Amino acid sequence: MQALLDTIAQLEVPTDACRLFHGRGGRHPGCEHLVLDAFPPVLVLTSFQPLDEAALQALDSALLARWAQIGQGQPLNWVFQMRQPGTKAETRLVRGSVPEPHIVTEAGLQYRAHVLRGQNHGLFLDMAAGRRWVRAHVAQHPEHRHGLKVLNLFAYTCAFSVAALDAGARQVLNMDMAQGALATGQHNHQLNGLTGASFLAHDIFSSWGKITRSGPYHLIVIDPPSYQKGSFVATKDYAKLMRRLPDLLRPGGHVLLCLNAPELGTAFLQDQMAEIAPTLQFVERIANPAAFADVDEERSLKVLLYRAPAADGLAGV
Repeated sequence: MQALLDTIAQLEVPTDACRLFHGRGGRHPGCEHLVLDAFPPVLVLTSFQPLDEAALQALDSALLARWAQIGQGQPLNWVFQMRQPGTKAETRLVRGSVPEPHIVTEAGLQYRAHVLRGQNHGLFLDMAAGRRWVRAHVAQHPEHRHGLKVLNLFAYTCAFSVAALDAGARQVLNMDMAQGALATGQHNHQLNGLTGASFLAHDIFSSWGKITRSGPYHLIVIDPPSYQKGSFVATKDYAKLMRRLPDLLRPGGHVLLCLNAPELGTAFLQDQMAEIAPTLQFVERIANPAAFADVDEERSLKVLLYRAPAADGLAGV
């Protein structure tokens, strides 16, 4: 655990939600099972294999020692979560407390977090660069007559929608099967004083009529789980989404294809897009946040940007 202990020894008090240590990236041999995140004012340590009590005590001591130096009298709050494939995540509050409601910030926007239940905490930190791209892209098109229309599929707690509307989008359709996640998404919009979003708790694959009637869209964000039984399996279901894109995008519109599956590289998306939706042009891969650096970027989060052909005489959006 030395690399993690070294990171803790140099820690500064975080203000935004972010990753602090990314052992999963393979750049710290022996720590591949460990990550440390900040959901201020709470730190969350996650291990993907069991940690014994001696290791937890060592980490607690290291965090306490550093917090005594930088905490300015504020209490140390930290949570430990252990995750193993095929088992329910085990979560416990090691020290301090977690505020309720627990509101975190990212780039000036507010989101509700829930670090003591489940393994998804309300905001996927590795997608911060994707949200930053959406804000910048929408803000670059204020001259559009009615503002941009955005489709957010597998919306979860609707962070992409918050980013888009804050930057000036006119309308966002958020769709996800999880009613509870969408309820948190609605709260996130309220926290930021944003209007213009709609929320549909539907199975995307049986809702193309609703999706099509609300379109076409200037921007589509697709951020599915890589494997979720009964909902989405990337290897068989991503192609179904790709087939719909040419008809859902406005001329010159953009789509972000997101995939967080270490076993599937960028070629998985690019090859299928070339075959299924050849009219859409690959633009770039959005770089992940520096904190998520990986020894093999093909195993890390993939966020690929595509653009539909522009109508004659019209600029892309």
